[in-house]
Amino acid sequence: MTRRFLTSLGLAALLAGCATAPPAPPTPAGPPPPTDAEVVEAVRAAGIDGAELVVRPFIDPHAKDLRLAAAAAEAAGRLDEAEARLYEALGVTPDDPDLLQWRAEIALLRGEHAAAEALAKRSIALGPKSGPLCRRNWTLLGFLREGRGEVENARSARAMVERCTIAPPVRM
Repeated sequence: MTRRFLTSLGLAALLAGCATAPPAPPTPAGPPPPTDAEVVEAVRAAGIDGAELVVRPFIDPHAKDLRLAAAAAEAAGRLDEAEARLYEALGVTPDDPDLLQWRAEIALLRGEHAAAEALAKRSIALGPKSGPLCRRNWTLLGFLREGRGEVENARSARAMVERCTIAPPVRM
């Protein structure tokens, strides 16, 4: 009986020696993906006015007050309050593409990627097809698609960003 025990023990030791350690997890290639806050910063930077002609619609005074309140709330880190003020402003001007894009950016800051995408797409449908808002829309969609690993769709969105800038006419 002790011989059988020793044989079993030797076989177990032999099998244990053959075991391999699990493979190390793959190291990520390249830099880590940007945070949601970094994405919003890049989106807003894409919307800085360039040299093109930008026509801005009239802003209702009540909606303007709500925009100011939303900006103050966002600056203070109160995203729920900022979103509530933007929602109220959309009650005054329901199809304002700029407010929709801003809500998309707030949704992204809250980690609500699907809502951010839906709002940005609605802003694209209602908004201008060139200029700063167009660049913000498509930059946001590009980052969201890239974050899901949709390389070709992200590339397409980035191409749309380029189309948003129309050079002004040459003046003589």
